[in-house]
Amino acid sequence: MLILLPVCRNLLSLIRGSLMCCGRSARKQLDQNLTFHKLVAYMIGLMTAVHTIAHLFNVEWYVNSRRGQYDELSTMLSNETNLNPVSSPSATPTIVVFTTIAGLTGVIITLALILIITSSMEVIRRNYFEVFWYTHHLFIIFFIGLVIHGAGRIVRGQTHANLHNISHCKDQPQAWGKISECPIPHFAGGEPQTWMWVIGPMVLYLCERALRFIHYMQPVRYRKIVIRPSKVLELQLVKDGFRMEVGQYVFLNCPAISQLEWHPFTMTSAPEEEFFSVHIRSMGDWTQSLIDVLEKLPEGAEGPKMAVDGPFGTASEDVFDYEVSMLVGCGIGVTPFASILKSVWYKFKESNPKLRTRKIYFYWLCRETHAFEWFADLLQVLEKEMEERGMADFLTYKLYLTGWDQSHIAHVNVHFDKDTDIVTGLKQKTYYGRPIWEREFQQIRKENPMSVVGTFLCGPEAVAKTLEKKCVKFSDADPRKTQFYFNKENF
Repeated sequence: MLILLPVCRNLLSLIRGSLMCCGRSARKQLDQNLTFHKLVAYMIGLMTAVHTIAHLFNVEWYVNSRRGQYDELSTMLSNETNLNPVSSPSATPTIVVFTTIAGLTGVIITLALILIITSSMEVIRRNYFEVFWYTHHLFIIFFIGLVIHGAGRIVRGQTHANLHNISHCKDQPQAWGKISECPIPHFAGGEPQTWMWVIGPMVLYLCERALRFIHYMQPVRYRKIVIRPSKVLELQLVKDGFRMEVGQYVFLNCPAISQLEWHPFTMTSAPEEEFFSVHIRSMGDWTQSLIDVLEKLPEGAEGPKMAVDGPFGTASEDVFDYEVSMLVGCGIGVTPFASILKSVWYKFKESNPKLRTRKIYFYWLCRETHAFEWFADLLQVLEKEMEERGMADFLTYKLYLTGWDQSHIAHVNVHFDKDTDIVTGLKQKTYYGRPIWEREFQQIRKENPMSVVGTFLCGPEAVAKTLEKKCVKFSDADPRKTQFYFNKENF
């Protein structure tokens, strides 16, 4: 089950990307399943803890039985039969744990599991991704130890139990071997069978790794490299046979930085474009190293070898399945919606008749003013395009600056009467602070009294919880009226 977690996650994401023809409920269920891997891992960790504690109690009882500290039956079973794996009365629980196959492998796989789970904590995964990445590969040690674990045959069952009058003999251990009804019992451990349960997932895992290796070997060409002042790297890449949908993501690997590390990034390009692009913010050693390598490239030089795996599906693919879409991006979390907005622009440009969406609400929350430079030019193009087509009401967008200083406020006050915003250059002025979601949901419900509204978020968990609650609160009890469906990026 553990080995299937990373494999199933990627497989489900691939399946998710190909289920555009299926119902909304089926796709939403897949989105939920993508979040279960962490919960299952923690449940397995809890069960392992209970399992380990139970074994420690059993070892203690085995040692005490060998020393004759319990009743006559346990003493006879320990000394006259091969039921008790503790061979010497002088043995201690510590000696038994570290000198038996089952004990030693149990310690190894428990330590491996502890390191895997603890390194998955958000603070480590976000700030020390390499620690998270490499400790996760301890699953190899875990499964080798797990297969060997049963070879110690600690758990034993009685052989030829039919030759014994068990109900009579258990009360007369002193008569064992002296009367025909009560021969001395013998016990044997069962054949190790863990490999039977591991081999199937292992084959599936190896197939998945082989597929990723094939993707790794496919050449990727740089179309454009842009390093913005806000330490955000934009890569435009080309790969033969690559097909994508809005909101999907890919895994990137740069062998010049690390042969093993693959990092997920949401694509910011539209399916209608002949290339795919990603925006990468400096958030750790790998991303900073990539930016450093590309900054040092001579003018016109080709970038380092880049491998791409994917694309993988996400909930954002469903944005055009809703009559009304509410998009919420936080910081670099705007990336899937950049892809969506670009695709909208192309669809209007080509007068695509398949476009079902009639209204989009876009919210972008940023802490710093220079962050808006990432996609402000895209919004300017969309703003102009919608006005020219007489569809200014199709796209409603609100940009929120959540961090500022007094000098910035003074500058805003001086230039407040300008037609365009001083931060973004857009006609829509920037808001300061955070959205009042209660008011926003009320307004959307008022403007769309009989619509299905898809709410999409790429941002922190705190915002996700708030939006999910608001979706439930503002969905009308009458299914014919306004309904909000919450969708969140899961990778």
